[in-house]
Amino acid sequence: MPKHPNAPRDQGPGASVNSAQRIAGVLEVRAPAGVAAPLVIDSPHSGQVCPQGFDAGLARRWHTSADAFVDELFASAPRHGATLLRALFPRAFIDVNRSPLDLDESMLDGAWPEVLAPSEKARLGIGLIASRDSEGPLYRRRLRVSEVRHRLDAYYWPYHRALRLALDETYRAAGVVYHLNCHSMKPPAAGRISSRNLDICLGDRDGSSAGGEFTRFVADALRDLGYHVQVNDPYKGVELVRRYSDPVGGRHSLQIEVNRALYMDERRLARHEGFRRLRDDLDRLVGRIAAYARERRPFADAAE
Repeated sequence: MPKHPNAPRDQGPGASVNSAQRIAGVLEVRAPAGVAAPLVIDSPHSGQVCPQGFDAGLARRWHTSADAFVDELFASAPRHGATLLRALFPRAFIDVNRSPLDLDESMLDGAWPEVLAPSEKARLGIGLIASRDSEGPLYRRRLRVSEVRHRLDAYYWPYHRALRLALDETYRAAGVVYHLNCHSMKPPAAGRISSRNLDICLGDRDGSSAGGEFTRFVADALRDLGYHVQVNDPYKGVELVRRYSDPVGGRHSLQIEVNRALYMDERRLARHEGFRRLRDDLDRLVGRIAAYARERRPFADAAE
């Protein structure tokens, strides 16, 4: 895939990241166990490690914005032949599922060197770097341009390189790659009649990030497990599925959002009795996706 024009020039694809590596405080990549499937799974928002210089006093507030325990829900994926990538830092520090240009310049103490393109999410305080939450502003000062650059160079781009490398290596080996981008969601608002009792939302950006057959397969597999599933409502998928997908070329990226009420007590930020059942069901799901992906490898004979 082409390099983003705003990526640092010295940070090409795969620099400093190999197929099974941990970068302390940043990310962890777990390689497939046994025969690899053309499947990559990532959890970009479950990190809980407070980066140096980040206000640890905000820990409770940034924990509430995290996709808590999602990495644990999918931890068995390598056993099915999938590559598993997870971020270790909190999304409130920098959100790898946003464009690097989705930044509110009013947060900064100086001019940003490139032309920014803040979205409505940035205006609401949940862009590349969160500026506020339900309790109010997260910072008492403007951020230095240099510290935002550091967050990009040391956290954002390494995560993107690791994901791109995993996807590219898998694609080169198998001729196809399936990507599951994993998140959790708050229980849908009571006023959303269409989303009432929604357990899981799949997003393929209206078919632009994954082929319809793959999306239907995953939706049907989840329904077979007893879950209420919707597609592209209320979540379609954001930067990570958009940037690295090309379904016509055999690169399929699908976002999955799991209702937190299925597995955790949000008030206490703790797993509840439903965690084990959901984890086991998602293990079954990943096994089925891995089998599906293997059956669709153009280079199947060479990969055995």
